[in-house]
Amino acid sequence: MKKLVSIFLFFVATPLLSAQNTGNYHPLDTQNPVFFDGKHIFYQGKEIILGEKVFFVDGQLSDGEVAKYPYVFNSFGEAVKHLIDGTETGPMTLYLAPYVYWVDDPDDPTVRIPEKDERLPFGMSIQCEWLKIYGLTDNPQNVVLASNRGQTMGAEGNFTMFYFDGNGTSIENVTLGNYCNIDLEYPLNPKLNRTKRSSAVVQAQLAVCNGDKITARNSNFISRLNTRPLAGGKRTLFYKCHFECTDDALCEVGVHLDCSFTLFSSKPFAITRATGAVLLNCDFEVLTQHKQYLTKIGSPVTIVDSRFTHASDSLFIGWTPYPTSNMRSYQYHISLNGKPIYINADKPWLTVDMTGKRILDAYRFEYNGKITYNTYNLLQGDDEWDPMGIKERVKAAEKILGKSLSHIPTFLLITPSHEKIESGLNTANLKAEVKRFGNYNYDESIIQWSVAPEYQNYATLKIEKNNTCKVTGTNEEDETKTIVIKASTPDGLESASVLTVTPKYLQAPQFTSLPAIIPSSGKGKLVIDYALDWQGRKDQSLITWYRCTDIKGSNAVEVAVSRLDRPEQTYELSSADIGYYMMASVSPKHLRCHPGEAQTAITSSPVAKKDIFDKDFYTDFQNFPTTYQPEIIPGFWTVDVYKPIDIQTHDWKATPTNGWFYGFATDGARGTGLLQASKGARLLYTPVHGDYGNMSVSINVDPCKTAGQGFGSATGQYMDIYIKLDTQTLTGYALRIVRTTKFDRAVDFVLMKYENGTTTEICEPVSASCYRTDCTITLTVKGNQLTAHAETRTKLAEQSQPDLRTVVDLQAEIETNKFGGTGVQHTGSVGANATMLHWIKVEWE
Repeated sequence: MKKLVSIFLFFVATPLLSAQNTGNYHPLDTQNPVFFDGKHIFYQGKEIILGEKVFFVDGQLSDGEVAKYPYVFNSFGEAVKHLIDGTETGPMTLYLAPYVYWVDDPDDPTVRIPEKDERLPFGMSIQCEWLKIYGLTDNPQNVVLASNRGQTMGAEGNFTMFYFDGNGTSIENVTLGNYCNIDLEYPLNPKLNRTKRSSAVVQAQLAVCNGDKITARNSNFISRLNTRPLAGGKRTLFYKCHFECTDDALCEVGVHLDCSFTLFSSKPFAITRATGAVLLNCDFEVLTQHKQYLTKIGSPVTIVDSRFTHASDSLFIGWTPYPTSNMRSYQYHISLNGKPIYINADKPWLTVDMTGKRILDAYRFEYNGKITYNTYNLLQGDDEWDPMGIKERVKAAEKILGKSLSHIPTFLLITPSHEKIESGLNTANLKAEVKRFGNYNYDESIIQWSVAPEYQNYATLKIEKNNTCKVTGTNEEDETKTIVIKASTPDGLESASVLTVTPKYLQAPQFTSLPAIIPSSGKGKLVIDYALDWQGRKDQSLITWYRCTDIKGSNAVEVAVSRLDRPEQTYELSSADIGYYMMASVSPKHLRCHPGEAQTAITSSPVAKKDIFDKDFYTDFQNFPTTYQPEIIPGFWTVDVYKPIDIQTHDWKATPTNGWFYGFATDGARGTGLLQASKGARLLYTPVHGDYGNMSVSINVDPCKTAGQGFGSATGQYMDIYIKLDTQTLTGYALRIVRTTKFDRAVDFVLMKYENGTTTEICEPVSASCYRTDCTITLTVKGNQLTAHAETRTKLAEQSQPDLRTVVDLQAEIETNKFGGTGVQHTGSVGANATMLHWIKVEWE
């Protein structure tokens, strides 16, 4: 009877019900009010009885008020302490009244660090099966779960607001926001507004999950870099959610239905996993200036009935910046500013257009004149999970349409994705696997193997059991061929494997004249002279030059190598060669053979001072040896990995391995050059013994980062360029280029003094946006003056921040020394965060 009276009062006599509210409770949102009497919540005509699995949280309540009731809280964190496991039919539910709930105290100055055995610093770890977080609102902006920490800004590591451990985690009508780099604006109560920590965008994450059957409905996920909304679940559904993000942000395996995205950068997915990510009937507001991609690393995405908007109708939209030919993603009915588009139109083989194909039923079907997005097929797994409640509609449609609309596979994968075979010697054994969404095996598909007509002269296919195919190379030409083997199903699934097919290798050519080292016609150079029976093929011999301590070739150290199929026949002498015998080895090779047995030649006498034309040093790194070489030897480069004293507190180790490699560009870099292979990669040049006065060092670089930030994060990541350095004691000077928390699209340049490895800034840092492609940096010492100049030939956008410079000029007074060492120390992460070195020039007076 009491329950009936309560409901009657709610509908008929709201003022009387308000009078029954606990204390002076007033709903924050008067347009969509919540009422509660201590034991019940009344919301939108429903009475919710509180209990051990049903909590009410309202930040407006006083400590005294919540102390009266066991299931009522004014703190989200306090409520979490009392959770018990729910079930699929009876979840553990937190009802949140409109308010801003801080998951992590924004005023606590303590820097958050990962707990023991954890990779990330979490604001809150919640272990609970079938937890439901429900905002008592129609507008998710009114119920905010907030934090404001990120990498280097209140945390060490990528701060993550939540870690949810349990199946069935669900959020609805809630905003998860990391306001590290975004202002928190809360119109219902502006007193709860909060200014962001910094405008410099850093990794500031939201939620990581360990579990299955994760859902989010009518919720906002607000951050910028590495948003990470409920990432990590096996099956995750986002319905009517909104996302704001830059790069590396979105969930790797989620199904997104009726969602909207505001993209502030060009690669919202870092990578997708397993059967990929799905986007159904979604809207993308693109705010990037140039090309827009979906993933940073090529991986599967399916996008259906979705719309992109951008200031330009000519915006290029691609799957990933560097797609490989084996990659396949799927699209249907996609538009840009209302006009149909084809994703990656420049490489159409990457895209499977599902129009008219059976595979489209896996994602959408039309029944009774309405479109149904087939979330049941995508998420049913082996346990018939149906979070959108459409199973009965799917079954009814199956009867009318006369076809199955469930258990439809969505993914086809060939392994290996890349292989190399030699014609007539070995084969590639390819296997096709078909999966339903969620990475569930599917064994009923018919696999069709094929090779395009243009490749048929270079390989034959033999179809075998268990969805396998044996590929034999038949390349009889001299040149190695790259071919694509495709697998497909009648439903429209596709995958590919990229094979490098060499012709049958021949014997390496024989020397008709053994190698001999002779002076070149130009002073200061040596040439290795030899002759081989090429049989009309181009010389690709591997030539390596060494310095040796005697005519027998003792204590040989590499000083130049061959790369890019270009024999290093000429060696330019430097003052560091004086006193050494020069030796060259030649391994004969052409495009159709493996390197043959090396023959060597050595000079008859050591290099003398009269043989040297130029005492300065220059290299474009193409012939630069990258073998790990930790010794400090006058006249030689030290090529190693080192962790400087000033970043010892950062959690990484310098591993004694090859720290550098010569390779091809990625992202902001261009062409080929020298790249870091390991964090802490270091080069040191120790000049021959002597006293050195004025000197200069110039270097041309391409940061792989394109926005001017140079490095992966502001966690002690920098590049030092040394000058006037004693390489034994690490005493001298350097220019440091370092990412800081001040800007997310700029770096700081600052002159440094080194004293026995300890560093001190000797000028005011300058923040600049010029650390981009084709950046040339020059350090000069004249007397007691150290200067540095840096600028880029890349066209820079007009600066909106007056504190940022486009050209850097620094100067400091220094103590003179007699050292002449130089080098580069890089402490940043590698890969897409590396810096490519194109050339370095060192001049001594």
